[in-house]
Amino acid sequence: MRIGELATRTGVSPRAIRHYEKAGLLSAGRLFNGYRDFGDQAVAEVKHVARMIRLGFSLEEIATFPACMFTDGAAALCPVALQAHRDKLEEIETLIAELEERRDRLLATLKAAAQQSAQAARVASRDQEANGP
Repeated sequence: MRIGELATRTGVSPRAIRHYEKAGLLSAGRLFNGYRDFGDQAVAEVKHVARMIRLGFSLEEIATFPACMFTDGAAALCPVALQAHRDKLEEIETLIAELEERRDRLLATLKAAAQQSAQAARVASRDQEANGP
C-alpha cells in the first residue's frame, strides 16, 4: 500500500510516517516508480508508534523496545513493556511536580509584585494628597 493509503487508514500524516520510517520503526519496499510500498502489517505498526508517542515515548525510546512491546492492548503487555510504562509514568510525575513548583514560585512572585505595586500606589496617593495637586 502506498503512503497516502497508510495515512488514511491510520490517521497519521504521510510526513509522520516518513519520519517513523527514517527512525527505523517502519520498513517499506519500493515500487518500480520509487514510491514506498508498505505491507498490511504497517497499519498496526503505525498505530502502535503513534500510540506510544501519545503516551510520551520518544522515537529513540520506541526504537529500543523489544518485539514484545508491539502487541495490542494493555492486557498483553510483556514485563519489559510494563516496566517501560511505569518508568515513563514516574518521569511524567516528576515533571508535573517540577512544573507545580515553578508555578508556585511564579504565583508567589506575581503576588509579591502586586502587593508592592499596590503599596507604591498608596504611597503616591498619600503624597499627592499631602502635597496637593
